[in-house]
Amino acid sequence: MAHEPQTVVLDLDGTLVDSVYEHVTAWHAAFHDVGRFVSAVRIHEAIGMGGDRLVAHVAGDAAEAAVGDDVRALHDHYFRASLRTISPLDGASEVVEALASRGHRLALASSSEKDLVDELLDLVDVRRHLAAVVTASDDLASKPAPDLVLAAAARAGGSSAVAVGDATWDALAAEAAGIPCIGVRSGGIAAERLVSAGASWVYDGPDDLLAQLAHSPLRTR
Repeated sequence: MAHEPQTVVLDLDGTLVDSVYEHVTAWHAAFHDVGRFVSAVRIHEAIGMGGDRLVAHVAGDAAEAAVGDDVRALHDHYFRASLRTISPLDGASEVVEALASRGHRLALASSSEKDLVDELLDLVDVRRHLAAVVTASDDLASKPAPDLVLAAAARAGGSSAVAVGDATWDALAAEAAGIPCIGVRSGGIAAERLVSAGASWVYDGPDDLLAQLAHSPLRTR
């Protein structure tokens, strides 16, 4: 990979903010409220794909048809109630600052709705560095489809791009978009699974990526 500045398409949950397990708890409670049991492990493995896909993925098409909208509404209710407990991941704002200072153009691609993305971005000091923010509210196919990643990269500009994300769905979306992916383990997914999904490099989290930036695929000349 060339070491000129690139467009870096960042995920949000589990990549910049420590919110994955709050999502798991919210989905778990939402399924419980509609009388469906879905294991927390199964839900955790699905975090990062769009909410429009998650219900069918973890509970089946019949559950999506019967209670999909109810589960999503309940998830949003429970997740918003947990916002006060969510914090930035260690090194998140610092690695974004470092990437911007090296000339990379930065974009965000999240499968969450814009209003929720805005609330999470209020928790981490990165918004001023983002050339583009693309969310589920942009009416594009959610991850693992490549649409959000492609739109974020296009809106940010730049001749080449790389994605950074914590979920297998981020790696699959990047692969479908034809761009390399840097995986981070800060969402709780094992390195082996991220690599199997298409991540070419894996770091423990944004703090680890920051510490190794000079030797990473995001180093510049």
